[in-house]
Amino acid sequence: MTPKSSDFPSEDSDYLSGFGNHLSSEAIPGALPQGQNSPLVCPLGLYAEQISGTSFTAPRKLNHRSWLYRIKPSVTHEPFKPRVPKHGKLVSEFSQVNSAINPTQIRWKPVDIPDEPLDFVDGLYSVCGAGSSFLRHGFAIHMYIANKSMDNCAFCNADGDFLIVPQKGRLWITTECGKLQVCPGEVVILPQGFRFSVDLPDGPSRGYVAEVFGTHFQLPDLGPIGANGLASARDFLVPKASFERESRPGYTIVQKFGGELFTAKQDFSPFNVVAWHGNYVPYKYNLSKFCPYNTVLVDHGDPSINTVLTAPTDKPGVALLDFVIFPPRWLVAEHTFRPPYYHRNCMSEFMGLIHGGYEAKADGFLPGGASLHSCMTPHGPDTTTYEATIALGNDAGPHRIRDTMAFMFESCLMPRICPWALESPSVDHDYYQCWIGLKSHFIETTDNTGLQNNGRSDTGS
Repeated sequence: MTPKSSDFPSEDSDYLSGFGNHLSSEAIPGALPQGQNSPLVCPLGLYAEQISGTSFTAPRKLNHRSWLYRIKPSVTHEPFKPRVPKHGKLVSEFSQVNSAINPTQIRWKPVDIPDEPLDFVDGLYSVCGAGSSFLRHGFAIHMYIANKSMDNCAFCNADGDFLIVPQKGRLWITTECGKLQVCPGEVVILPQGFRFSVDLPDGPSRGYVAEVFGTHFQLPDLGPIGANGLASARDFLVPKASFERESRPGYTIVQKFGGELFTAKQDFSPFNVVAWHGNYVPYKYNLSKFCPYNTVLVDHGDPSINTVLTAPTDKPGVALLDFVIFPPRWLVAEHTFRPPYYHRNCMSEFMGLIHGGYEAKADGFLPGGASLHSCMTPHGPDTTTYEATIALGNDAGPHRIRDTMAFMFESCLMPRICPWALESPSVDHDYYQCWIGLKSHFIETTDNTGLQNNGRSDTGS
């Protein structure tokens, strides 16, 4: 039965805390086995079930797994069948057949949430990506629009981890480890293989999703910053165990497998886990807790200084996908153009806006919208931002950026773009116009040393 708004708590739930910690939780005291993971008979007659996010032989520091103690095991379901009707807009293997490449800067306006009923699964669609879930290397970027809660069904992504960024409307997410309330300004990570259901306490909802294949998100190394700053491990929150014991005839498991959807029927809720322990768990993070670092003398810092989470590759310092934010903060650099500089990047950048405005785009980049600047495609502040910035001169003084939360998914791979994203009516075909007005400020002068604008001295020796 679809829950009503009154069914959701007015305040956020109590959580466990810590990134990557080995945690344990039990909804009934004594439900966790002591001294071993899989006793002959588990406490309370529960079934022991392990979920592994890495191979069994992965190094201990990289090994992800949890033990779940449940009323019935997840294997108890009818065979999977292709979902009807077919979704058609989810991609997990990007090729010339299903997507295109385009080096042009692309921007999308916010997508309106339609009147016809859409839950999180039906409202999820791929925008761009690279690589393959089958080869366990790559990523996909999706967006979602939804106006109804998931009813008597749960979703499971066998392809990779989801990082969900709500932009409009809270998400009440029930997982096998417990419940998570996720508000705009927070993000949630749902690891590969976990079953979950999304309810909408506020009605219509919209947001962004990054999916990574073959790896998991981790906190970035801090390097010369030292031991503190950016996202603190203690601010990541993990749900406490809660369970449903009631019979649920006709309950549907929707499994995403190779970008296609399959369904299986069972007669019970998958959220029947009474206790669990391990380090492979869903978790959320409030972006307002991020501790940004910034320039205190000259020049604009690279955006990598704002990395919240990173999904690494085997090459040191190169990310399959970084999640970077641009939060409220002070700008104090002297004799410096403070907005992001014009640049071309070997990485590809997909940006979204949760609320407010973005410091480099005075017009056109709206909450719920997005932009894509692919590998080596030039981009930077629009004309209005550039002219307003240099007009302030060197005496601008400290300035605080307020009421904003923009983010970026950045990858070393070159994204292919889905046809429905390129053909969408939300594409801003005038995006390029934001730079066309940039004019030359060049002044040709000869200083008193005879140094010409061509950089050569004519003074002789």
